[in-house]
Amino acid sequence: MDIHKLFDDKSDIYAQARPRYPQALYKWLAEQCPSHSAVWDVGCGSGQAALDLRGYFETVQATDVSPSQIENAPATAGVTFSVQPAESTNFADQTFDAVFVAQALHWFDHSKFWPEVMRVLKPNGVFAAWGYSWPHIDPETDQLLDESLLSVIRSHWAVQNQLLWDRYEGVASPFKPLPVPEFELIVSWSLKQFFAYLHSWSATRRCMDVQGDDFFENSYRQLSQQWVPEEIREVTMDFVVIAGINASPDSDGE
Repeated sequence: MDIHKLFDDKSDIYAQARPRYPQALYKWLAEQCPSHSAVWDVGCGSGQAALDLRGYFETVQATDVSPSQIENAPATAGVTFSVQPAESTNFADQTFDAVFVAQALHWFDHSKFWPEVMRVLKPNGVFAAWGYSWPHIDPETDQLLDESLLSVIRSHWAVQNQLLWDRYEGVASPFKPLPVPEFELIVSWSLKQFFAYLHSWSATRRCMDVQGDDFFENSYRQLSQQWVPEEIREVTMDFVVIAGINASPDSDGE
């Protein structure tokens, strides 16, 4: 599967519809870093994390394998966007105080990615990855969404998503683990905004390619019977964060 094509398609929708991440997460991560000169945002998409990381680091290097995603990233002082694969970059050794991956770790070739991170991350630098998966509104809406949409697109998910659904428990990180506090990802959306987000899913778009978009419109109609389109509701995402320290032989590991 050509992974980057999943996100080249409709990347403008991705940029507009994807949620931002909790500010509490960025604050906590910054507190773990011994310095704040430079951070690498890997698999940055259209820049959801990169823009907020600029508030905590002097410079942000944000990379993605998809040219279309980078084209939809907004120009921001202190943030440099570039098209580069996560597994091989042009960054110098020990460039970064931190390396972060938002909603992308499950797409990488880990056998090549981990050596690259260890090469560019400073001793005692911080690595972290986070991601969200299933949305929750209320039991009735969740069930209706499952019946009208999730069950229809289920066979169109890429196998890599399972790693995220398993909360990255199968990830063999080379870094000394950090205990991570609980973080919540909650957004306030109208029904239209919620469905814009659902449309940004790769499985939704792949299903549309196969069978058209009638199923998507039908799901919207069904949910609109009990969610007034103009009403703003809270949507809670399943959210996971893993983090570690680059306790290299050159550092004391503290």
